[in-house]
Amino acid sequence: MAERIWFVIAAAGASTRYGGATPKPWLRIGRRSLLEHGLRALSAVPGICGGVVVTVAGERRFRSLPAGARRGVVTASGGPTRALSVLNGLRALVTAEPEDWVLVHDAARPCLPRRDLLGLVAECRRDPVGGLLALPVADTLKQADEEGRCARTLPRERIWRAQTPQMFRHGQLMRALAHALAEGFDPTDEAAAIEGLGLRPRLVEGSPLNMKVTRPGDLALAQAAMRILRQAR
Repeated sequence: MAERIWFVIAAAGASTRYGGATPKPWLRIGRRSLLEHGLRALSAVPGICGGVVVTVAGERRFRSLPAGARRGVVTASGGPTRALSVLNGLRALVTAEPEDWVLVHDAARPCLPRRDLLGLVAECRRDPVGGLLALPVADTLKQADEEGRCARTLPRERIWRAQTPQMFRHGQLMRALAHALAEGFDPTDEAAAIEGLGLRPRLVEGSPLNMKVTRPGDLALAQAAMRILRQAR
């Protein structure tokens, strides 16, 4: 019997770097919000059992999404940090077993290539730990000093930029996040929490198209990335 897979979409961020009246998950590319693009991508994974969207407490716009996008999906309220929000989402998967897999994705990454997503699932299912989509760093890296000047150049060999989704066992990820928070460490992604248990997540090379909308100019780039994905289908 195939192992079950669930998903958690983090959509409770404050969007402070983006600014504007509309929170990032509800910005639109074409006729769909960023959140709906991610929902449809994850819901189409073969064998997916369902998922959770973690939203700002009191958020009502989720119900405005098409019924097809919401099928099998529940909502949970986010916490003050990403780690707490994801932990809330994992707890909302009340029928998930500890050995089930969970894909954790950012609502602000709407351009998730299906090939990358399925590749991540295939790689992680064969891995004892799980893993994440990521990109090897190609740019030269600089460390700044207090005055905003280059203090030194950092080696870029074996440096990767983390993306989402990240895929781990439900029980192990809950333990990892709870352990990190109990130790006073607030992990900025799920892989960092898993590393805190002494484990090494697998890096699965993704695509630059799977970009994160962080600042206002990023939305135009995401629109261009979406056009490229549609042309490739």
